[in-house]
Amino acid sequence: MTPSPYARPIALKRTSMADVSVLDVLLHDEPIGTLTRVGGDRVLFAFMDAYVADENRPVLGLGFKDQLGELITAFRPTRTRLMPFFSNLLPEGHMRTYLAARAGVKPVREFFLLWVLGMDLPGAMTVRPADGEAWLPDDHGTADEGARDDDRHNVLRFSLAGVQLKFSAIHEAGSGLTIPAKGIGGSWIIKLPSREFAGVPENEFSMMTLARLIGMDVPAMRLVDLDTIRNLPYDIGMLKGQALAIERFDRLPGGGAVHMEDFAQVFGVYPEEKYENASARSIGRVLGVEGCEGDIAEFIRRLTFNALIGNADMHLKNWSLMYPDRRHAALAPAYDFVSTIAYIPDDKSAVKFSRTKRFTEYSEDELSHLAAGARLPQKLVLDTARETVALFHQYWHAEKANLPLAAGVVQAVEAHLKTIPIAS
Repeated sequence: MTPSPYARPIALKRTSMADVSVLDVLLHDEPIGTLTRVGGDRVLFAFMDAYVADENRPVLGLGFKDQLGELITAFRPTRTRLMPFFSNLLPEGHMRTYLAARAGVKPVREFFLLWVLGMDLPGAMTVRPADGEAWLPDDHGTADEGARDDDRHNVLRFSLAGVQLKFSAIHEAGSGLTIPAKGIGGSWIIKLPSREFAGVPENEFSMMTLARLIGMDVPAMRLVDLDTIRNLPYDIGMLKGQALAIERFDRLPGGGAVHMEDFAQVFGVYPEEKYENASARSIGRVLGVEGCEGDIAEFIRRLTFNALIGNADMHLKNWSLMYPDRRHAALAPAYDFVSTIAYIPDDKSAVKFSRTKRFTEYSEDELSHLAAGARLPQKLVLDTARETVALFHQYWHAEKANLPLAAGVVQAVEAHLKTIPIAS
């Protein structure tokens, strides 16, 4: 089997089928594979024969393609955890602990966590029990055996991947934003205020607004008061401030979905490795092969913009691909643009640009090195970066006083800009 250029291929091993539980994996509402849990908490993924045989099959992820573009069909079983592609669909950190407790699932038991959350995942993929199999009350590793079924339904409200407290909502005419009773079908994402840092939603709204003015692909968004959101869970009441509402770019007006995957899925790494094993140059290399010239220019705009605002958390999961025609990849719209240096001083990016993580070394020479290593047109890369810097200065000076930014954020960004070689 020829290895995939993006993810590590693994070989399937036969195992006993005692204590079997099966989840169907659907893409665009069509079954394409199964996740099977067997004795010893081992999980195996397999594509269905019809999907393998379909020459016009929709793409599940780039990591399932080998170097010749053929579908990889053999996978090694995992234990307790799911393989990285599926693991990255699940929440991380405190968010995972919170949701697992609500669902009565141990956080490490990823098969069962996906079982609970599988009807409202990012993109066009859903996961459901095969043949309507009931929840396993005697062998699902619950943290609270008394967890109620309605809690497992309600946990879907928070089913989107990531570490921030966020969930799906529906925009109802005349009623504002409403959290669905079972969390399925929301067309907006609500990102709640941070308990640790003041003004994070306002920070993100401001930076995403600047990005849109500069010409980047940014979804519709707005700041909303918490008390205007209907059906917030009872234990959210202690949060203060505004939330950020962002329209889901993986949902279509008619109720359909556009498939997407983040770059941790593309590279086949687990969420905790999102700061490792890849670089901006690696992302650029994928876009150079799979995307178009417009994707490359947009990538450089975002990379440069986040260096200028001091976003030290642009890790692999903050870059995604979409499949608008179900078969060809394009860079997904922007998300999670926050000036993190306003809260945690840091002189390093989340991942390397090409040779360095240091913002103080983000220069035209570093971008030239990135372009060469990623096999991107150097002129396009440098011209796009220069244009982004010029537009950033123009809109930053014109809009910083009009945006809902704390004075400390403005001061942190302006001090940071003086240290960035490309900003001068």
